Amino acid sequence: MIKSGRGHLRVYLGAAPGVGKTYKMLGEGQRRRERGTDVVVGFVETHGRKQTEPMLDGLELVARKIMDYRGASFTELDLDAVLARRPDVALVDELAHTNIPGSRNEKRWQDIEELLAAGIDVISAVNIQHLESINDVVEKITGVPQQETVPDRVVRAADQIELVDMTPEALRRRMAHGNIYAADKVDAALGNYFRVGNLSALRELALLWLADRVDAGLQQYRAEHDIDSTWEARERVVVALTGGPEGETLIRRAARIAARSSGGDLLAVHVARSDGLTGANPGKLAQQRELVEKLGGTYHQVVGDDVPNALLTFARAENATQLVLGGSRRSRFGSMFSGPGIGATTIRDSGDIDVHIVTHPEMGRGRLPRTRGSLSVRRKVQGFLLGIVLLPVLAFLLDRGGDTLNLTSNVLAFLLAVVVVALVGGMWPAMLTAVGGSFVLNYFFTPPTGTFTIGEFNNALALAIFVLVAAMVSSVVDRAARRTRQAARAAAESETLATLAGSVLRGETALPALLERVREAFGMTGACLMELVDNELPELWQPVSSAGTLTCTRPEEADAEIPARDDLVLVLQGRQLAADERRLVGAFAAHAAALVDRARLSEAAAEAKPLAEADKLRTALLRAVGHDLRSPLASAKASVTSLRSDDVEWSDSERAELLETADESLDRLSRLVDNLLDLSRLQAGVLPVFTRPTAVAEVMPGVLEELGDDADRIVVEIPEALPLVEADPALLERVVANLLANAIRYSPPGLPPLLTASALRDTVEVRVIDRGPGIPQAERDQVFAPFQRLGDTDNTVGVGLGLALSRGLAEAMDGTLQPDETPGGGLTMVVALPTAATASGGGDAG
Repeated sequence: MIKSGRGHLRVYLGAAPGVGKTYKMLGEGQRRRERGTDVVVGFVETHGRKQTEPMLDGLELVARKIMDYRGASFTELDLDAVLARRPDVALVDELAHTNIPGSRNEKRWQDIEELLAAGIDVISAVNIQHLESINDVVEKITGVPQQETVPDRVVRAADQIELVDMTPEALRRRMAHGNIYAADKVDAALGNYFRVGNLSALRELALLWLADRVDAGLQQYRAEHDIDSTWEARERVVVALTGGPEGETLIRRAARIAARSSGGDLLAVHVARSDGLTGANPGKLAQQRELVEKLGGTYHQVVGDDVPNALLTFARAENATQLVLGGSRRSRFGSMFSGPGIGATTIRDSGDIDVHIVTHPEMGRGRLPRTRGSLSVRRKVQGFLLGIVLLPVLAFLLDRGGDTLNLTSNVLAFLLAVVVVALVGGMWPAMLTAVGGSFVLNYFFTPPTGTFTIGEFNNALALAIFVLVAAMVSSVVDRAARRTRQAARAAAESETLATLAGSVLRGETALPALLERVREAFGMTGACLMELVDNELPELWQPVSSAGTLTCTRPEEADAEIPARDDLVLVLQGRQLAADERRLVGAFAAHAAALVDRARLSEAAAEAKPLAEADKLRTALLRAVGHDLRSPLASAKASVTSLRSDDVEWSDSERAELLETADESLDRLSRLVDNLLDLSRLQAGVLPVFTRPTAVAEVMPGVLEELGDDADRIVVEIPEALPLVEADPALLERVVANLLANAIRYSPPGLPPLLTASALRDTVEVRVIDRGPGIPQAERDQVFAPFQRLGDTDNTVGVGLGLALSRGLAEAMDGTLQPDETPGGGLTMVVALPTAATASGGGDAG
């Protein structure tokens, strides 16, 4: 019987090349073949190994597809051939293989996904070095880059994973004996890739990676058996991304930490602010986000003024246990002027969270400290101290100059000091320096010296201009700092909005996911979208969706409320929002309102769809039945009226012909009513079905009798040794009769339809074959829709119920009805029914 549902995947995971994973795979195929399972070899590469090649004996090989590429011929898995052959199990080697350009899928694991979706079990094999998450580690260990990789999720999704392992010494002995590579390659392999250290490291990687899979299976077992003993907390690994070139290294390292921690979670976070993480490359961030999701993690973005605090706040909110940071890219010179870096501050404040500082090639490449968008308290204190120190130092140095310097030179020197202080500490330290400098100039350098009296107007004017210029310079510097801060915040808001737009484009439309993004981005404990229940009761609100922890029941009780529209409000709890943050949150609120409207429109459309389908069905029924009820009724009515007429003398033959016409018309009407009633019973699930072991030949007399004179136009070839099927004889008779009547209608003269049957494992297939023009493949499913008349030819006869009813009756008997193409042209209808032994549980489904 054709298996329904998704197939099962079994993967042999090799710790290194040559450990015998292909041998194991073929051995499993042989065992299943001996048990009666239908096994084929879709693609196996033995590499000429003398122990592996004999394992192919007795297994059916599906011919490979030959493909030409750049003047050379290559062989690939013939996916269409395996799908057409439809075995129980397909052996497909080299899971990470990249197909030749021009193939239907880029990677072989995508071919295997199609086989699994078709209900075919697949046994495959892959080496540990081909897994995406540890690809770079293997390259560091062996020095050999791996060009072909497979996403970890594909292998983890396998129903069974079996590790094929071997000690390094045993594997090297196999190599030395020529069981892996040809003799001329043995020495080079033993001295390079197959060194004891390399093999030991690969073996440990395989064991650690598989440990996660074993733990997941154990957790599932405990859940299924209601075991309530204490579990260790799940490891959650957060990796901080700056959008720099070191991002991929950090992601892969964090993924390995998570994978080794009993199924830990991987979360990547980017802080969009001006201090420390500004200037991120959007293209790099997009690539890194794709890699994170490819490795099974999630990507997040938060807004924060203080990067270490934002990272730790996010990590604690997510119950993270480990935080992965990259080593600083600042040079030693740059570090001298910027204080402790993000890594040092994060380690100091991390508490129970373990912090990993990962080295990478970009460390210490000389990145200068970034200019902050606003002057911190530390910078302002430094400015005040610098002003206090510069004034006496400058006064001492100028006094040593004596009569060589005039008042103009002294004023310019103090003006330079004010500018330096303004650059360091901003406006207020510079203003203090300017005022203090004016007193120093007045007392020490303006005649008469030693007093605060100014003897000449020009000197007073010079000091006044000095204070004014100093104030203007300080104001310009401070304004530039504010503009820089605003630009940095705008850039952060743009990044956040870009992330929001990207989530929309990527199809992330779930309202809870959006609210979770808002909560994360603005460091809130809870976010909720509330809706006004009744406009006349403004105090009555109900939550539409929420994220995090929220204790308020009305918008005015929250820390922040952002109107989305008149009846929807986005409320946040955790802290007060700044004025410029409210504008950004407003964009999220508008999107949340749009999601609510979209969801409700989808629900309304879903509710309307059945009504539309019912209306469409009703219209089709009235159109079809209106014609097909009238035709036999009109014929019967005309015949009976003619027979009752006294104006015409009918001969015996004419009277018999009229009676026959009335009889046939009433029979047509009776069959139409029966079909309508049976179809309605099928749709309601109340059609009585009484199955028993039945011979296909047993129902043939009733089929031929129902066809009447048309029975002479068919060819019947039913084998005598055909197994019994589990079916309802009356229903099977109607199915076959309907299919034959349909085939007769479309068969050209001289080419009668053929009725045949054959056994295929635990299934008997009854085939009705015609030689008509056939039906395009894209329209074959439409022929089973009720009240339509698609067919081999233009069909104006019948209500269009025959095939719909036939498929429904076949499925009611646990069978199937599928259309297929007749070789040479035409249509073949295949009714597949389980054999009686299989249906009663006595068969072996393989």
